[in-house]
Amino acid sequence: MNMAYTKRSKDALARLVAQDIPDGAYVNLGIGQPTLVANHIPAGREVILQSENGILGMGPAPAAGSEDYDLINAGKQPVTLLPGGAYFHHADSFAMMRGGHLDICVLGAFQVSAQGDLANWSTGEPGAIPAVGGAMDLAIGAKQTWVMMDLLTKQGASKIVQACTYPLTGLACVKRIYTDLATFAITPDGVRLVSAVDGLSHAELEQLVGLPLLQD
Repeated sequence: MNMAYTKRSKDALARLVAQDIPDGAYVNLGIGQPTLVANHIPAGREVILQSENGILGMGPAPAAGSEDYDLINAGKQPVTLLPGGAYFHHADSFAMMRGGHLDICVLGAFQVSAQGDLANWSTGEPGAIPAVGGAMDLAIGAKQTWVMMDLLTKQGASKIVQACTYPLTGLACVKRIYTDLATFAITPDGVRLVSAVDGLSHAELEQLVGLPLLQD
């Protein structure tokens, strides 16, 4: 297999996701890689970021030395609050999530099936500590669920699968998958390739994923 390609860095991937978020969208960023998206919202675009621990109007990460650890996101990372932003009880936050008031949530994942099923809270392995947090509420409550993840596990297995083998977070909820090698859309006809890193062919991607990939 040709290896003449460079993976997207975590920041490059976050920038790609941020560019696809439409102006005026209400968005929740999950713990881990998705939090980086806040740092790459295009200038002049209004995106209202919500955090499940009770923040609306969250800004990018604070500059070094200006962190306020009374103002953190759901991953316990210090954040900033944009003008007009607010913080509130997490019960109100979950009401927003469950009530269908979020346009997009961006989550990490262990597996995504070809039908858009999401598994992101437990691998089910001995010693693993399950921690679902608000992922189930977000995956089903948001109008769209996007996933950010590496395409392959450390063992080289695809995280996009025909059927999830890990405990499920939500059924048929994922619409887009952003990975370090390619971006995909989940459609009624199957997984569609949206874009790939330079130097990685459609056939090579199909071999990595192990599934047929639709292409425009």
